[in-house]
Amino acid sequence: MTDLETLGKNAREAAYSLVKYSESDKNRALANAAEALREHCDEILQANRRDLDNGRSSGMSQGILDRLMLNKERIDGMADAILDVTRLPDPIGEVLSEDIRPNGLKIIKKRVPIGVIGIIYEARPNVTSDAFALTFKSSNAVILKGGSDAIHSNMAIAGVLRKALKDSGFNENAIQLIEATDHETTQAFMKMHDCVDVLIPRGSRRLIEAVVKNASVPVIETGAGNCHIFLDETADVNKAVPIVFNAKTQRIGVCNACESLVADRTVLPAVLVPVIRKLQERNVTCYADPESLAVLRAATDLHQELIQPATEEDFGTEYLDYKISVKTVGSVEEAIQHINHYSTKHSESIITENPDHAARFLNEVDSACVYWNASTRFTDGGQFGFGAEIGISTAKLHARGPMGLKELTTSKYEITGNGQIRK
Repeated sequence: MTDLETLGKNAREAAYSLVKYSESDKNRALANAAEALREHCDEILQANRRDLDNGRSSGMSQGILDRLMLNKERIDGMADAILDVTRLPDPIGEVLSEDIRPNGLKIIKKRVPIGVIGIIYEARPNVTSDAFALTFKSSNAVILKGGSDAIHSNMAIAGVLRKALKDSGFNENAIQLIEATDHETTQAFMKMHDCVDVLIPRGSRRLIEAVVKNASVPVIETGAGNCHIFLDETADVNKAVPIVFNAKTQRIGVCNACESLVADRTVLPAVLVPVIRKLQERNVTCYADPESLAVLRAATDLHQELIQPATEEDFGTEYLDYKISVKTVGSVEEAIQHINHYSTKHSESIITENPDHAARFLNEVDSACVYWNASTRFTDGGQFGFGAEIGISTAKLHARGPMGLKELTTSKYEITGNGQIRK
């Protein structure tokens, strides 16, 4: 039996064992896991430094380094996210519908675990603990396949969580990490349909497309984030400036950061210029189409070296960097068409004081999360009240948007009779 087959067998056994535990049992184990992360903070940070050193040596971008980097505050945040999950209601056993048929059969539809969930992700070590918390609380086992960039961090975190489970009386194989980092192992993992019930990729568009293309296990597609903010003709500059600044610069390496601005041509001088001026405080380079470029070039107080002409490729790029594109449009209809064409179906926002334009934007933009006068950075399970999330689904089957506990469940029917037979 290969190592992957052993992992799959162990995961299946762990998944079967989890269904017998109560919500309080699972919450106790999760609380112990959160405390263990804090206790082993120095050990985890030491492993993370190895990954960061390797990343810098290999020329990793600043955005990816930001995703990879851990510190005490972020580890505390990971532990807090686990505790947040303990405060969420356990979805397992929830009765979704109930009916009594004319022949007396009682049919109940209940929420149950999916079983074994596989997650493939890149340089995001916090995913290791987030995925564990959500899959465990929803009584699923998880097999994790992180990238080579974060392998030492992931091994340290997974080791701490596995020991916490064992010390709490649970099967430690409820979380397992594939430590091999070669391409062949990843390809084989994506085809483990006998052992893995669903596969969730988290990372770049390249990673997600590779999993969707090559997996024989069912995939829930999580999206790369080419997220847009549209500055409508009635955009309030006092809202637009802080919203775009937050959405672009708070964390550049996350999937809900704003990567693309769309601006009505009537607000180019009054709104776009102040927005770009604020972004230049963080040295954000703006790639502008000809119409917005001309207006920005005319603003003599802007740093012109940070203003560049846009190419067609810029409008579809998730930069994960201090860069942003700008497209000029003449109407809300044109903005919606542009966004639906270039968007990755993740998160988009409109800045407007016109409720009719806002309603049309919210209704017609085909993305998982659409905002009115708010930053796209809120697309996050914790911000929505779901706790930590497995990812942001841009698929349209089963789950869409932040994937919390309920999105990690399926259903089954329980039918109770009293001797009925079918005639």
